[in-house]
This record gives sequence, structure tokens and C-alpha cells, in this order.
Amino acid sequence: MPRILVLGGARSGKSDFAERLLAEEPDVVYAATAPRYEDDAEWADRITSHRARRPESWATHEFGDRPEGLAELLRANRRPMLIDSLTLWLTAAMDEAGAWDDEAWREGGSRARLVARTDQLTAAFVDAAGPVVAVSDEVGFGVVPEASGTRRFRDELGRLNQAFAAAADEVWLVVAGLPLKLKDH
Repeated sequence: MPRILVLGGARSGKSDFAERLLAEEPDVVYAATAPRYEDDAEWADRITSHRARRPESWATHEFGDRPEGLAELLRANRRPMLIDSLTLWLTAAMDEAGAWDDEAWREGGSRARLVARTDQLTAAFVDAAGPVVAVSDEVGFGVVPEASGTRRFRDELGRLNQAFAAAADEVWLVVAGLPLKLKDH
């Protein structure tokens, strides 16, 4: 199986589609990137729902609090892997780099840290030891966010999605549960 990127909006069915791409694989590594929010019961319910959909034979690795570990796993793992999602991975990477702060971003330190981290992840996707399906949100269809940090997130996710799409063998866009193939080799 090749490197695949699955894009879509919120509740588009992108994760379900990505899981179906690997449904026949008995030994999948699931790279969960969702951070934990202690006081958010609804978020915890979403994580529980995602877990319940996965076959018990899939091994889950969580990276919500340590985004650097995902690139390491991509390079070392030879089994089919599902990354869900690049969007949440970028959130954690921006937290780690201090990239939400306007002043730190303008000074360039947080920008350099974030670019290094996203470039490292993209390179690991290119060099992945096994087949990979990566899920990410397509946030570029919406309005321009009011807050600068949110605009930065949207722009950086667009940059990350483009890098993964360029490296992917297949790219899919899922809208209203319907997959549309955008790239095939």
C-alpha cells in the first residue's frame, strides 16, 4: 500500500474513509494525535468514539503531548499505519514551538521551530518504512479567521497538507461522506 493523504472538513467522514482503506489489514498501527483536555468531557467522548470504531487488533500510539514522536514512529514502523490527524498533530506542534504567540512568531524563533518540526514530519512520511494513511482537515474553504494565531494555524496546516500531498502516492478529498480521488501516483 502506498502513502495516502485523506483530506476533508469537520465531520466529512474522512476518518471513517481512512479506516476503511486499512480495514483488511490485521495489524495496523494507529497514530492518535489528539491532545487530552482534562476538563472537556465532550472531547473525551470523541476520543472514546474513535477508539470504539477501531479493530482490537490495531495497536494505538498516542502523540497528543509529544508531537516529535510521530516522525520517529513513521521511520521505524513497517506495519500499515493510520495517522489521525495531521490537524491535531499541528496543534500540538504549534503549542510546543510557541507558535500561537504573535511576538514569538514575528521574532522568528517559534516559526523556525515549527518549520523544522513540520519538515521533519514530512521527511519521515516520505521515508516511511511501511504503508501510511494520513488524515488531515482541509480548513482553507472557510472564512479568514479573525485572530492572528488562528490564521497562522490555517496557513501552516495548508503548508503541511501541500507538503504531504506532494509526497503522497494518492490524495483523497472526502465531502459529505463521499470520497473523491485527487491524485493517483
